[in-house]
Amino acid sequence: MTEETSQSLDSLQQYRVWASTPIDQPPTYSVVIPTYNEEIRIVPTIGAIATHMCTLGEPWELIISDDGSNDSTVQLVNDLGLANLRVVPAKINAGKGDAVRRGMLASLGETVLFADADQSTPIEQFERLADQIRLGADVVVGSRAADGAEVSNKSMARKAFSAGLRFVVMGVFRIPVADTQCGFKMFTRESADLLFERQLIDDFSFDLEVLYLSQKFGLKTVEVPVEWIDAPGSTVNPTKVALGFLRDLATIKKNDRDGKYDRPTTPTSRVQATDEADPPTTQLAA
Repeated sequence: MTEETSQSLDSLQQYRVWASTPIDQPPTYSVVIPTYNEEIRIVPTIGAIATHMCTLGEPWELIISDDGSNDSTVQLVNDLGLANLRVVPAKINAGKGDAVRRGMLASLGETVLFADADQSTPIEQFERLADQIRLGADVVVGSRAADGAEVSNKSMARKAFSAGLRFVVMGVFRIPVADTQCGFKMFTRESADLLFERQLIDDFSFDLEVLYLSQKFGLKTVEVPVEWIDAPGSTVNPTKVALGFLRDLATIKKNDRDGKYDRPTTPTSRVQATDEADPPTTQLAA
């Protein structure tokens, strides 16, 4: 038996244990995937994430935070019956920011990643971000703009939007992050609770709000280059997003002036989600 074959068998065994046996300790890692009508790719995405994460040798959980899908996304995930996968459902489609917030605040891991369901940034980039957490970062931003990033199939519209966004974020907001919108970000437990308990924006601009809050509260934020591929079937409309983004820039500033970020507005949820249509009851952390 070759070493490669032995490693593959070991990884398969680790996956089988993760899939069938609930972990009996707080997870080291949580991976949160926001979803909306992802019935076509959610099962392959879960397979890719679970296959990789099970090779890391740490207890971990996977959370699918659904944004009120009206297709079979939630049913498909529940039908998998994976022991360490939880679904956080919603009654209505409230926006990606809402789905990410609910998933992050329901997570239990010491380190929490949220990643897009289309796997534009492959889960194999996980360790790049985790290394920075181990070195003392509070927030780590996967970046398509940092030196060393590998970007494929990015449309001209997306490139133009990204360039304009960088100008506003770095020039006007003075946030030292070149790529605020990449859907691959990692947080310590403490920073996740601090930021997402205060996040108010539910649409595309929630990333910017979270990074604005990270700067406001003096958290150490690190940007690292990642691989990124413009996945087929992406529902992002750059023109629509740009207009909403400009609106939300003013909202974030106003929220700050009005003191809305000075205290939590959404309590941390630490309940086990079920496969019911209604979202879990929110409870204050002990």
